[in-house]
Amino acid sequence: MAIAFIALGSNLQDPTQQVKRAFDAVAQLPETTLLKQSSLYKTAPVGYDNQPDFINAVVKVETKLVPEALMRHLFTIETQFGRERPFPNAPRILDLDLLLYDAVCMQTDLLALPHPRMQERGFVMLPLAEIAADLVLPNGESVVELAKNFPQQDNQI
Repeated sequence: MAIAFIALGSNLQDPTQQVKRAFDAVAQLPETTLLKQSSLYKTAPVGYDNQPDFINAVVKVETKLVPEALMRHLFTIETQFGRERPFPNAPRILDLDLLLYDAVCMQTDLLALPHPRMQERGFVMLPLAEIAADLVLPNGESVVELAKNFPQQDNQI
């Protein structure tokens, strides 16, 4: 069994409810157990500003799925929720990102682990630190220390 962390985000069609529904969808993944979920965080969009604020969260799961299979299941959930990808950073009903999978470091066409931009994003680091305060990234950085870089984004709801 592996421990993985998944970021969830939404800014369309009642984002709070979309993220709560996504918690349930992740909990239903095969060979996967939802261990912990963060609070919800309201955050400003990144990359494309002309859109509503996001509701974000992070979950911790235990899974027998290999990283690529887990990512494919996450894409399936996004599609089931109605996710469209008209352009990068577009508004979305649901966004699911695999952040970490044990200490695996990999780069494929489908997946990069650890997630390459997670340390730059308060909407990832704050909820991650909330549910995994003792977590140290494969590069040796403490999640809690990295989260301290984003106090202005601490919009827990």
